[in-house]
Amino acid sequence: MQETVAANKVVTETNIDEVMQHAFDAFNEYKKLPAQKRAVFLETIADEIEKLREQLVAVANAETNLPLARLNGELTRTNNQLKMFATLIKEGSWVEASIDTAINDRTPPRPDIRKMLVPVGPVVVFGASNFPFAFSTAGGDTASALASGSSVVIKGHSAHAKTSQFVYTAIQKAIKVSGVPGHTVQHVMGSGNTVGKALVMHPYTKGVGFTGSFAGGTALVGYSNQREIPIPVFAEMSSINPVVFYPDTLSKNAESLAAMYAASITLGVGQFCTNPGILLGLRSDSFNNFLAALGKEISKVQPQKMLHSGICSSYGKGLTQMLDQQGLQVIAQSASPANDMEATALLASVNGKEFLENKHFVEEVFGPYSLAIICDDTTQLKQCLQNLKGQLTSSIMATEKDIEEYSEVIELQHTLAGRILLNNAPTGVEVCSSMVHGGPYPATTDARFTSVGTTAIKRWVRPICLQNFNDDMLPDALKNDNPLSILRLVDNVYTRDAVNA
Repeated sequence: MQETVAANKVVTETNIDEVMQHAFDAFNEYKKLPAQKRAVFLETIADEIEKLREQLVAVANAETNLPLARLNGELTRTNNQLKMFATLIKEGSWVEASIDTAINDRTPPRPDIRKMLVPVGPVVVFGASNFPFAFSTAGGDTASALASGSSVVIKGHSAHAKTSQFVYTAIQKAIKVSGVPGHTVQHVMGSGNTVGKALVMHPYTKGVGFTGSFAGGTALVGYSNQREIPIPVFAEMSSINPVVFYPDTLSKNAESLAAMYAASITLGVGQFCTNPGILLGLRSDSFNNFLAALGKEISKVQPQKMLHSGICSSYGKGLTQMLDQQGLQVIAQSASPANDMEATALLASVNGKEFLENKHFVEEVFGPYSLAIICDDTTQLKQCLQNLKGQLTSSIMATEKDIEEYSEVIELQHTLAGRILLNNAPTGVEVCSSMVHGGPYPATTDARFTSVGTTAIKRWVRPICLQNFNDDMLPDALKNDNPLSILRLVDNVYTRDAVNA
């Protein structure tokens, strides 16, 4: 069995070939392993990470400024994701096996045709700066790719390099304990864009997972398009997550809504991709009262340290540029001054006309900032929503009366995002089968997919059709007797029954 790459492997453009050759060779072995063995591997990764919980959380806390409670919760989420995908592939129906049996007496005869999903591998995963566990080394991209049967090369994020390397030691241990090919998972580091570009453009790379900035995601897509054979880049990039506050709920719930959204705007110092960055409402006393109450809550928020100096600097620049825009008014900001690497929470407003005339207002400011759009009427409210780009989330704060009266606006909200919320704040992404953490461009590069939940596995597979094969040549998922007992579509009927040969 091959030796695993060292946890602190720093690669250059010249030795990417070695890494990707290992990934290719491992994939050709790993994809053949039974789903049960891959599931045990995922569960073992989770077990090995759990053994290192205390040390991992301490290292991540020192590198990211994230509080211990948040990091412990994120580590639990990471382990649960690994176990969720293990459960998914043990059950097996996710391969979408489909069988159309032969019809020999038809003119012309129909041959036996069978289809299922197979892994694409190898996959390159870029660690995210704002989630050192759940969206990084052993996060959802890695877990879903390994579940599919693909090998993985992880590009660790420099903002939490020690944490990333430490998590990888748990993966290395799991590789040995589980007996999977030694280079099924590799971990590399490297400064600048050189290594990332080389990984994406290498001919053995078949897919890319990324969570980060719009500039970073579009750069990776650009590299893919320069390849002789382009590959999919599944990038989550930019979202300001519009929230519409409808009149009746504002008249009844202004104070509670203000408390809910102050917490959501400033959660994790605003360093969430689902941070509610745009708040829309109709010009009224009730919307004014809500904004005043929200401003009071925002002013109470103490400045806190951001993940690293780069994010803090970008937040400061983005805030300065936004405050320079004509028509913008500051409603409230943190009452206490900010110290080094700390971010001040800020709430601003602009009227609907000026919002529509200035494209800068739709840009994301990654941090504890939100902009209220005060619309003159329903027509302008709809225009403001139509002015937005694709989003991860779109939230509806409404009573039953609002839902009935503003159905056309709510219908428009459904077109903007992958996840639509009713009377909830968008921060907090549940890891489950029904979750969609994706959306129209530029929220993600492909709105058909999610990076959270079990269907995230669909990014790393492709369908294959086997026509007129002998039963002993077929994979177990397509054999007549259905040895895996999975749900299959047989002659357009879903069943677990065997096929009558």
